[in-house]
Amino acid sequence: MYIKLKTHFLIGLLSLLLASSAHSAEVELTELVNFKADAAEAKAKKIPILVMFSATYCGYCSIVKEEFLKPMKISGDYTDKVIVRVLELDSGDDVIDLNGKSVDPEDFAQRYNVQLTPTLIFIDANGKELAQQMVGVTTVDFYGGYLDDSIDSSLLQIRGIHKLTQKDK
Repeated sequence: MYIKLKTHFLIGLLSLLLASSAHSAEVELTELVNFKADAAEAKAKKIPILVMFSATYCGYCSIVKEEFLKPMKISGDYTDKVIVRVLELDSGDDVIDLNGKSVDPEDFAQRYNVQLTPTLIFIDANGKELAQQMVGVTTVDFYGGYLDDSIDSSLLQIRGIHKLTQKDK
């Protein structure tokens, strides 16, 4: 009886994990195409923009997309917290910049001193960085927490909310 119950539990858990993976694979992340339009949306909503600099050959980029960014999009919990965009550096597709002119993805990356993929930046509607860049993937176990902290910190800065520190108490 116990073994049968345990087997059913494991089959159910495996089915849930497979369904979750399949659902994540169906979700598409939005490419950074028009930074001017994204900045206008960010300004109106008073939220930051997270730009992930990626490359098609980058395995760690796939991990960040599949394990963190896609689940964020699926959850719906980040809709009012951050605009998420992906810039594929090797796509060759230009980005519409804040001034309305086209800019090469590599030039856009150089503006933020991005040298490795994946790199995540957190910027406001004027293109100003709000949090420390997340470069590479060192510890997957903590990555989600670091990502949430950067989003929350950026959101607080944009909305002008002062986070209480030990000194303020």
